[in-house]
Amino acid sequence: MRLQFSRALSRSLGVASLSCAALPAYADTMPQFDFANPLLRAQVVWGAIIFVALYIAASRVGLPAVASVLEARAATIGGDLEQARLARDRADRAVAELNEARRVAYGEAQAALAAAAQRAKEAADAKSIEVNTRLDRQLAESRAQIEASHKAAMASLSDVATDAADTLIGRLAGLKADRARVRAAVAASLGARGLAGT
Repeated sequence: MRLQFSRALSRSLGVASLSCAALPAYADTMPQFDFANPLLRAQVVWGAIIFVALYIAASRVGLPAVASVLEARAATIGGDLEQARLARDRADRAVAELNEARRVAYGEAQAALAAAAQRAKEAADAKSIEVNTRLDRQLAESRAQIEASHKAAMASLSDVATDAADTLIGRLAGLKADRARVRAAVAASLGARGLAGT
């Protein structure tokens, strides 16, 4: 900053010296360029002194204060940027941890759902086996009862048929039928229909 100010000062002094070299041509028409006038020379000298004093004051007091303010500002901005970077890194880590936790939770939920579905399927299969076993047992019992009833009915069929034939013969013919012959005839008839031996 101080170097830039010095360069600017040297440029302005060079321009002023070039201007002063060309001033005698304007001295007749412009009294402010009449360096023969002692008042003008005094003004130029005092202006140079004041300018040099202001330059020294600015370079020793003003510029260091401005430089310190700029350095403090740069340090503050740098600190803020560093804090922002740290906050961004923390946020990125938090997002990564959140995504990982969500992925793990999703996997656990999927595993729990699969386990629950498997348990429900196994329970349904066990219940189905139990119901099928009970139904098979009831069906076997019903078949056994039907078979027993059928055998009992077929066993009594010969006696019922013999009694019915004996009664019919007695009513129609008015005779007492020979029970042994009636039984033999009923047995032959049942045998012809495939009911013999029941």
